[in-house]
Amino acid sequence: MTAMLNQLLPQRADNTYPGHKLALTLFGLLLLMKTATSLGSIFNGYTAATSADGIPIDSYTPAGARTVLSLFALLGLSNFIICCIGVVVLVRYRSLIPFMFGLFLLQQLSRQLIFKFFPIDRTGTPPGSTMNLVILAVMLVGFAFSLWRRDNPESVLSHTASSLH
Repeated sequence: MTAMLNQLLPQRADNTYPGHKLALTLFGLLLLMKTATSLGSIFNGYTAATSADGIPIDSYTPAGARTVLSLFALLGLSNFIICCIGVVVLVRYRSLIPFMFGLFLLQQLSRQLIFKFFPIDRTGTPPGSTMNLVILAVMLVGFAFSLWRRDNPESVLSHTASSLH
């Protein structure tokens, strides 16, 4: 457990990366997907809200629609800033890759929990739900590979097994 915690929160943030190289590729892919989604929410929030997320904006009052679109843009901006930090980590501070995967996972799972308590009315089956599952899968696989030490391929399995006991 201590070894995994040391991988998540290394004592020194540098470009030393002991994890599997596939995690770097998945992290880059994750950043690309999340950046595209963020920019779409900022610059084309109406289409993102109505098409991708199935939110019936046209049924809202004009003030309500503006509020939802403003919140979409603000959320997109927050996610974009986190992606910018992710790019810096990928380029300069790779020892923090497991931490960033964990942060993205925490954000994604927390969003789902919030939606359980505060559901959003949607129309149809929006494709955004499928995209969120793909992003979650990339995060989970990338997180596991980022913890998988190249010098000991079984390390992530042994850490996971010992933490379950």
